Amino acid sequence: MTPTDLSRVLFGILAPIADRRREGASAEITESMVTIERPKNRDHGDWASNIAMKLAKTLGANPRELATEIVEQLQKTDGIASAEVAGPGFINVRLEAAAAGQLAKTIVDAGVAYGHNTSLAGESINLEFVSANPVGPLHIGHTRWAALGDSIRRVLTASGAEVASEYYINDAGSQMDTFGRSVLAAAKGEPTPEDGYPGAYIADLAEAVVEQVPVLTEMPEDEAVRTAREIAYGLQLDEIKASLTRFNVHFDIWFSERTLHAAGDDGRSDIDAAVDRLREQGHVYDKDDAIWVRTTEFGDDKDRVIRRGNGVYTYFAADAAYYLNKGDRGFRHKIYLLGADHHGYVHRLKAIAGAAGDDPERDIEVLIGQLVSINGARLSKRAGNIIELDDLQSWIGTDALRYSLGRSPADSPLTLDPELLRKRTNDNPVFYVQYAHARTCAVRRNAAETGVDRSVFAPETLTHETEGALLGALQDFPRVVAQAAELREPHRVARYLEEIAGLYHRWYDNCRVIPRGDDPIEDVHHTRLWLNDASRQVIANGLDLLGVSAPERM
Repeated sequence: MTPTDLSRVLFGILAPIADRRREGASAEITESMVTIERPKNRDHGDWASNIAMKLAKTLGANPRELATEIVEQLQKTDGIASAEVAGPGFINVRLEAAAAGQLAKTIVDAGVAYGHNTSLAGESINLEFVSANPVGPLHIGHTRWAALGDSIRRVLTASGAEVASEYYINDAGSQMDTFGRSVLAAAKGEPTPEDGYPGAYIADLAEAVVEQVPVLTEMPEDEAVRTAREIAYGLQLDEIKASLTRFNVHFDIWFSERTLHAAGDDGRSDIDAAVDRLREQGHVYDKDDAIWVRTTEFGDDKDRVIRRGNGVYTYFAADAAYYLNKGDRGFRHKIYLLGADHHGYVHRLKAIAGAAGDDPERDIEVLIGQLVSINGARLSKRAGNIIELDDLQSWIGTDALRYSLGRSPADSPLTLDPELLRKRTNDNPVFYVQYAHARTCAVRRNAAETGVDRSVFAPETLTHETEGALLGALQDFPRVVAQAAELREPHRVARYLEEIAGLYHRWYDNCRVIPRGDDPIEDVHHTRLWLNDASRQVIANGLDLLGVSAPERM
């Protein structure tokens, strides 16, 4: 019996009780109101519900009396070993071993789909993250946003949402010209311009550009800057894409800012059209030869200039056009994952949503991530002033880096200890979880060699207390995934996996899948192999949600 099954049982019991207490009251009760949770103390049972306290006022009942009435019916239900009222009206439920053990087969049969749920079915979400300027390599900050954003994408998808992960390429504006001048200066052997980009990677790009265009340094200055800019931009963007691919991060859309500035057949750009659309909504006004948006109406600290008096659009204009473009592509909900230095963007982006006629509290979500530091990390020799993603990956490893970045909330500053993450000990969280998966695979291999297979499934034999604890936690996986998706907190999956690993190790120490010595193979051994394989599947599925591999040997 799964938590969903138990929820349906409780709902079925509640409806007639509600109508007896108040005519027609059952129409006000939905199955989604019936929440099931695991008690913190396993002595209290397998599952608990506060539904009696939640509905007591609606039904004009005393919570404990209502809970007692529900429990009387629960005790008559197949698969329920016991049910009791606790405290002011909590309902604690303990399942029969057969009902609880059935989950092992359910998980194995579901395979990679176990944990997937429909809590966000019907939602269309655009998830934008990383979006680093294409003028240099990805650094440590981008690394955290890449790991976090991709894991959010995975839990959202697993919860039924239609998600498009998007990288906004900031390939317009003055920084691109500065980039071009920096590459050209390196090609000529000149010092980096005063406002230019330093680092050996610029010299590498300059060498690659000259290889493609040998006459670069002989061109007129404007043409040479433009040529250096465009070729180096393409090379640097390719490197960014390659770095993210190696980091197991996937983007569905690479969106170029330049497309917003490009003139269409009518000579107007998407930014021109965006200003007109905001004006139609009644939130644009003219003042001092400039065009303004009344963003203060939506919580911003001041109105924003969208086009200066000289006719030049501000960054705010591109942000507005980009937001509208996402809606035009069918994305009702937009999530932006921004770095710690972007707090000022929150009100601005919500103001854009409001000015566009959307609901700033529903249609746009801005997540701010905090900084991450690495003990003992050295600056990149190539970039000169940053810690590069590629260097971190080579040093710590993809799995350890992704897992460690994914197991803490985004709004918490994070310091990683590379020496710990490189250790093959239980102190290293990623090793602890991956080792549990490898151990399940070893048990499966050893079982096959001794003739223990899954030809028999007798869930009533799974009676050891460690089996009940493990099954109870495995049942919780779909809820953990749904909650991680709803709250945009994939670290919940990582912490859950560490709990599963601990429960699995304790079960392994107490319950044998393979008989001792010449003891015969019994139904319990076959059935424990089902539980072993169910544990393996949940750990593998959870690691996949974090973009981490599940090794079969360690």
